[in-house]
Amino acid sequence: MNPAQEAAPAASGRATPEVAIEVENLCKSFGGRRVVDNLSMRVMRGQIYGFLGPNGSGKTTTIRMLCGLLTPDSGRGTCLGMDILTQARRIREHVGYMTQRFSLYQDLSVRENLEFVARVYGVPEPEKAAGDALKRLGLEGRGKQLAGALSGGWKQRLALGACILPGPDLLLLDEPTAGVDPKARREFWAQIHDLAAEGLTVLVSTHYMDEAERCHEIAYIAYGQLLAQGTVQSVIAAAGLATVTIEIAGAAGHEAGLLVTRLARELSVLDGVEMVAPFGTALHVSGRDPAALEAAIAPYRTDARLVIRADAPTLEDVFIDLMSRSKDDLR
Repeated sequence: MNPAQEAAPAASGRATPEVAIEVENLCKSFGGRRVVDNLSMRVMRGQIYGFLGPNGSGKTTTIRMLCGLLTPDSGRGTCLGMDILTQARRIREHVGYMTQRFSLYQDLSVRENLEFVARVYGVPEPEKAAGDALKRLGLEGRGKQLAGALSGGWKQRLALGACILPGPDLLLLDEPTAGVDPKARREFWAQIHDLAAEGLTVLVSTHYMDEAERCHEIAYIAYGQLLAQGTVQSVIAAAGLATVTIEIAGAAGHEAGLLVTRLARELSVLDGVEMVAPFGTALHVSGRDPAALEAAIAPYRTDARLVIRADAPTLEDVFIDLMSRSKDDLR
């Protein structure tokens, strides 16, 4: 068991009211390949919990097992106080699931879609419930607009409104803002935080680092194994990365671009350097051994064209470092 899993509390079989999800040693295989491998974790009620990891690493499978949408091969746990093995049907009644793909009716209006969802789920006074959802999500002026004519950001709001209309206790978001502009993403996350403040628990998978940083806690899953979990700050600190930024100050334009490219190639093969990432006319250079990293960059400190300073590692640095150390068992 890896350190991230050792730190996770064991599922007791009797969840406290403050705990939304608590699982221990979950495993799931498909076609002889283990997709989730002995995963243990806890999510508190009202928490926004982010899942990060490479494509095909088991994030969606994990989320579906955590909330009773998929039965694990082994392991145990509770979701919303119910057993994930024996009470999966009851759990699903309390879950809202928003996927990447817009799945409402394109040829119905915004209001008609919401009223339809309300009726399907037996929401009292469906017309009033749909009207309340329109107001809550800032969709009042678009109630008569066809859903298929909405922009990506407005479709996202409508999909979120449909998910929360039945009043779920747990909301699943599977890369919900893919292809949405930054302003719409920010507004979406403001709504998610408002919902969490009201007690809704949110599980979200994302590849956007700025979105992961908006979560209360995150978990990094790679090829079935949980490698890191906790607050963003604690995950960054636990990675143990030392980082420096090298800025090109004595060159500009094409010359600066050539210098950045050359430095990146030179540094990436040196002992002590784990990652090199260009950012415009600067390089972000990281390693796990501070002394070895300093020895690698020391010869460059005499170059008058360069400004070198210590920097803090970012969540993206940690993400890439974990990816580089993860093993894809299909390769």
